[in-house]
Amino acid sequence: MAIGVDYSGNRHILDAEVANSEAEVNWRSFLEGLVRRGMHGLRMITSDDHSGLRAAIDAVFPGILWQRCQFHLQQNAHSYVTKKDDIPLIAADIRKVFNAPDRENAERYLQQLVEKYQKTHPRLAAWADENIREGLSVFNIPENHRRKMRTSNLAERQMKEINRRTKVVGVFPNAASLLRLAAAMLIEQNDQWQNDKRYLPESNDRPALNEIYRKKVA
Repeated sequence: MAIGVDYSGNRHILDAEVANSEAEVNWRSFLEGLVRRGMHGLRMITSDDHSGLRAAIDAVFPGILWQRCQFHLQQNAHSYVTKKDDIPLIAADIRKVFNAPDRENAERYLQQLVEKYQKTHPRLAAWADENIREGLSVFNIPENHRRKMRTSNLAERQMKEINRRTKVVGVFPNAASLLRLAAAMLIEQNDQWQNDKRYLPESNDRPALNEIYRKKVA
């Protein structure tokens, strides 16, 4: 599923498909389909770190700004913490990085985090040094767009609702019937968004308004 935010700050369901896996070939076909249908002006993609999706993004949109979902980064960090009692403190330190006023301070806070946990949680420190920066691309867009563009939560919520509805049905006879249900739900959501207030405010950075923010989630 793909959700986009246009230059006016309004949300749109761009497309949805059913595939038998999250392999690169499936994601690549999906992304190429968006391009064929006229999607252009892409500025940034926000997603989780799925290898198939990342490879497809690099192939179809080389050089595009990619933001790794900060929520998923926080969740991933927990698996590198051996003492569960330390999770709240570590989570707060990671939030400090993400909530920094600018990229320079975010990098400084990240370095402090890595140094702080090198001895007590060396696996966490190494993971953070290698991965957290992928969640800092959002500092390259207007400040008043960052909070909503730093995670893929918008798309995650839609997927959660689709999963809930499909579980009620149980078994689908084929992929087409599953897609029909999902598409009906997404069309309804898209119509609702058109009557809602803007998802993102307009920016004084006029060139940024000529781009489309694109959110993608596995």
